[in-house]
Amino acid sequence: MFMGTGSDVGKSLMVAGLCRHFTQQGLCVRPFKPQNMSNNAAVTTDGGEIGRAQALQARACKVSPSVHMNPVLLKPQSEIGSQVVVQGKMWGTAKAAEYQQIKGQLMPAVLESFEILKSEADLILVEGAGSASEVNLRQGDIANWGFACVAQVPTILIGDIDRGGVIASLIGTHALLSDQERTLLKGFIINKFRGDTQLFSEAMKRIEAETGMPGFGIAPYFFAAHKLPAEDALALDQQPEVGTGLKIIVLRTPRISNFDDLDPLALEPNVNVQFLQGGQALPGDADLVILAGSKATLADLAFVREQGWDIDLRAHVRRGGRVLGLCGGYQMLGKTLSDPHGIEGAPATMPGLGLLDVETVMTPEKALVEVCGTHLATDMPLSGYEMHIGQTHGADCARPVLDLAGRPDGASSANGQVSGTYVHGLFASDGFRSAFLRHLDARPSALVYEQQIEETLDALAEHLAVNLDMQGLLALTAEDFRA
Repeated sequence: MFMGTGSDVGKSLMVAGLCRHFTQQGLCVRPFKPQNMSNNAAVTTDGGEIGRAQALQARACKVSPSVHMNPVLLKPQSEIGSQVVVQGKMWGTAKAAEYQQIKGQLMPAVLESFEILKSEADLILVEGAGSASEVNLRQGDIANWGFACVAQVPTILIGDIDRGGVIASLIGTHALLSDQERTLLKGFIINKFRGDTQLFSEAMKRIEAETGMPGFGIAPYFFAAHKLPAEDALALDQQPEVGTGLKIIVLRTPRISNFDDLDPLALEPNVNVQFLQGGQALPGDADLVILAGSKATLADLAFVREQGWDIDLRAHVRRGGRVLGLCGGYQMLGKTLSDPHGIEGAPATMPGLGLLDVETVMTPEKALVEVCGTHLATDMPLSGYEMHIGQTHGADCARPVLDLAGRPDGASSANGQVSGTYVHGLFASDGFRSAFLRHLDARPSALVYEQQIEETLDALAEHLAVNLDMQGLLALTAEDFRA
């Protein structure tokens, strides 16, 4: 198991790289994260949803994602509350304080999923959540030590040197652990190092002396990480430098979800994707504005209005600009958005942005399905997935965006400037993405997106193999699995 001294220390990426490395060594590997908190989710082949990071790790293992790889997924809907997904299905909603009281009830499901993976794997690589030293969250814990102690999993602690204070964070974390937890803690890794690693040799010795833990290596900063899907919205705080070309503006709402939909566009050299922060005006030279998915569509719609973006969008359309809504963003574009069952909070109906002649009603049933179809404007095939609640109807649905094996999806305005679809992941289809960009008078590249993901995972695996003690890590597992 790999825990971190804090959030965003690189646990997800490291587990993905190790998954690929040990898979390449001939082992049957599975990723596992007992509890994840993220609005970036993926549909699994067994009809559920898990965190996007675990789907990437499954890919690194060259297997299909399963709900058992992330048995508890928390999808934040507000600053203090989340939707709780257990083994891929909606379990309920809970405010933060409430969840602390009930999370222990989910341990049987976590252990059941872990045992299912154990039955089919040689090696399981477990990812912790947040910080390993959150003493205030120990009671009923299922994400870190609570799981590790019950399952008796040898654990490695990851420290992020890029943010500073890594020596104190590793030694301090060790000091806050119980004797039982220290027994399971077998060593540490320094991650995201920039520069000459030899300059940290004395620090490594000091950490080892203070904690009694051996170091398993120093992983230099992996600069190609931006080519892989991000785990959660923390990645949006570290946007790459603004480029040139077709200018695509994405409205960054507080509960934005599945924004990895835009990764293939951002990797196009002639496309400039920018996430607009709250308080910023929509640039007048934007070519396309995208409203991405949302875990709290009504609240994010209210946020759009608070920023004055509804006014900016109408001006953008009057200037001839285009707008695309994806899933929750599609729902926002309509005339009204209703939540009669109180799925996202108190029952409510809210006027939409009025850019599409459609209306959406939230329903308890959730669509979770992989799809294939054709983009009608370009006649190009594509694939993706649906992950939404709600049904959308209206006059503009007579001009659908996609044909999903005979089922129409989405809606378009009469002038073709505004459109929306429920399908996520469509830009990963290279032929469609190229045709879509040409339709916007932009020049597509020769990017083969899925191939680039594979090449980046291979490069990550090699990066870690060169810098970490892989034999030492593998020796921590059962005798039968030693190389």
